[in-house]
Amino acid sequence: MAYKIIASSCTGCSLCEFECPNAAISMKGDTFVINPKLCTECEGHSDRPRCDEVCPVPGTCVKA
Repeated sequence: MAYKIIASSCTGCSLCEFECPNAAISMKGDTFVINPKLCTECEGHSDRPRCDEVCPVPGTCVKA
């Protein structure tokens, strides 16, 4: 499974991009997106997906 970013909630702060251990997050237009082929939900790196942990807007990074 992978996570996704709700574009309408994303502020473009970029905190998630630098926290992703798989480089699955990148900028697309004014928001960030998660490449589902690269997203492992931080398995083996963290107890919870790092994007969800660091995002300042609750409910922006969610399970796809």
